[in-house]
Amino acid sequence: MEKLFVRFATLTAKVAGKPWTFIGCLMIVVIWAVTGPVFKFSETWQLVINTGTTIITFLMVFLIQNTQNRDGAAMQAKLDELVYAVKKADARFIGIEHLTERELDKILEEVEKRGREVHAGKPARAIKGKPAVRAEDVEAVQPRAATPAAERKPAARSRARV
Repeated sequence: MEKLFVRFATLTAKVAGKPWTFIGCLMIVVIWAVTGPVFKFSETWQLVINTGTTIITFLMVFLIQNTQNRDGAAMQAKLDELVYAVKKADARFIGIEHLTERELDKILEEVEKRGREVHAGKPARAIKGKPAVRAEDVEAVQPRAATPAAERKPAARSRARV
């Protein structure tokens, strides 16, 4: 059921973002407006467009939000992996999407300040805050057992047989 919903939400978001979808919706509104005199601009005539647009908007919010949530989570996972993979990267950036708004603002302020300094010809520097932790340093202190068995190097074995 979940995979079916994901496929439906993704397809709906793709279709909703196309120019032809906008043109089609615009045509529906134009046809509705042109039929106003035929229906004497009655309450029922108005109710048709109001109800239709409300229902479509209500459902689209959930479908598009689902797609954006998945895209955002995938993007964060990819960025976290890149920060981890770049040995000189500051590992504090991994998972920062879970920080408070205030904490994120402080980091963004420091990153933007660093960017202005770099564009002014100054050398890049680590952002202020806790001492920088590099991904390679995090990896060095992880216990050997944390490495998946398939990736562990085999321990040296003695060749002596008894």
